[in-house]
Amino acid sequence: MTIQTNYTQARDGLAKLMDQVTQNREVVVIQRRGEEEVAMIAASELESLMETAYLLRSPANAERLLSALGRALKNETQPLTVDALRREVDLE
Repeated sequence: MTIQTNYTQARDGLAKLMDQVTQNREVVVIQRRGEEEVAMIAASELESLMETAYLLRSPANAERLLSALGRALKNETQPLTVDALRREVDLE
């Protein structure tokens, strides 16, 4: 859920808003008079979004990841043990 607020309310309740953002993973949109709105999200959420965008930037990598996700959601493959995965990617 997104919390909408204006600049004055955000400033007056900044600590509470930051707690909602970090503890409840809420997104806060701060409306500013005559200016573009600003969104506040937890830094860890931003980092995760940026990592996802980076991984999906390459069309080949995006296709590979989305294909793997589709297979996982359909339970088309059996999970590997850590040892089997190490052998598969030649990390022994």
